Amino acid sequence: MQLEEVFTVHVTIGQTAELHREDGDSVVMISFTGNVTGKYFQGEVLAGGVDTQIIGKNGDRHSLSARYMLQGKDFTGEECQIYIENNGDAGKKWNDALFRTHPKMITNSRALSFLNDDVYVAEGLPTELGVDIKIYRWV
Repeated sequence: MQLEEVFTVHVTIGQTAELHREDGDSVVMISFTGNVTGKYFQGEVLAGGVDTQIIGKNGDRHSLSARYMLQGKDFTGEECQIYIENNGDAGKKWNDALFRTHPKMITNSRALSFLNDDVYVAEGLPTELGVDIKIYRWV
């Protein structure tokens, strides 16, 4: 088995909200927008995307959870949407990535119905405007 890139979400970071405890974990919620490129799907990140990170008292980001919706066209040219719930741990590095996650996707595209069932892994790579999330599936 090998990894195949499904698409890349080019994240543009927006506003943040933070909660800090003096003696424990902190939480940061980061809103974002962006666009998506790839051979299976091209589109935009709809408003409302948010990444929530729990940060330990020593500064380690030990829990990441992003939820967002994409709108665009599948590889057949049909309009569709994709929901992504992307959970992971910033402590688990992969290649040069900032973090590694395990996305769950739901789509209304017939051509992309494999997104509903396959197993995925993603990596976050830093960019000038935010982060690129590269999503891969096992083939």
